[in-house]
Amino acid sequence: MVGSAIVRLLESQGYHKLILRTSKELDLRNQLQVTEFYNTEKPEYVIVAAAKVGGIIANNIYRADFLYDNLAIEMNLIHGAYQAGVKKLLFLGSSCIYPKDAPQPLKEEYLLSGFLESTNEPYAISKIAGIKLCESYRDQYGCNFVSAMPANLYGPNDNYDLQNSHVLPALIRKFHQAKIEGQKHVEIWGSGKPQREFLHVDDLAEACLFIMNNYNERLFLNVGFGEDLSILELAHLVKQIVGFEGAIILDQEKPDGTFRKLLDSSRLMTLGWKPKIHLKDGIKRTYESYLKECSIKI
Repeated sequence: MVGSAIVRLLESQGYHKLILRTSKELDLRNQLQVTEFYNTEKPEYVIVAAAKVGGIIANNIYRADFLYDNLAIEMNLIHGAYQAGVKKLLFLGSSCIYPKDAPQPLKEEYLLSGFLESTNEPYAISKIAGIKLCESYRDQYGCNFVSAMPANLYGPNDNYDLQNSHVLPALIRKFHQAKIEGQKHVEIWGSGKPQREFLHVDDLAEACLFIMNNYNERLFLNVGFGEDLSILELAHLVKQIVGFEGAIILDQEKPDGTFRKLLDSSRLMTLGWKPKIHLKDGIKRTYESYLKECSIKI
């Protein structure tokens, strides 16, 4: 999802010397393959958007996979970039890096100030390690490696698997299926009370290009929209956009995760970047892309 959004933006802006590989063509967990890739292609600029990602259930079940795969990907790409003399690298992390009980909104300096949310601790640790790798290669070798931490992302080419996806694509699929099957209700996980901030992936792509062109500092940057809403409010919004007319039922036996994750993105916004896509419009676009991607017609 993130990689394809960045490619769309770069191509629209006239960047045509793009070096692209699918996960089938290049296993980023394999150090030898990554080293050979760097030696052959010799990229000047690298954006690390690749990661093993999933929702709260997947993060909690596949804890070893999420930790190992993400550590391997970022270690190979960041160390390989240093060896290959890459001019600049941008590492993308996640808002889950922050302590579970950190003050809101979340400022960059709150990193490592408390305990992580247990359900996604392995994923969060891997992303924290990526930040520290970028900082350490900068400190020891003078590499221009920077990091950015986006809010919850959504948009075209998302994962709609109900067991492994994030909350917003899961809700889109649930409400759409309920609509076409004539179901009377849709069940959502947890109490519905946790607050979440959502950023359209096209806004993130804009932020990545802005950072690559304008930011060269050690401190990582938050990238968010600046507003949040409860999961239950989100469910009602998706229900309205999809056109489902049934009820919403809460499965409070399912975990909630961190109660709130609102990023303070003022540092990046002060530099001149601003998000453009409001949530309602973004969900409409995403639902349209879901219908196209899944070849489903209303």
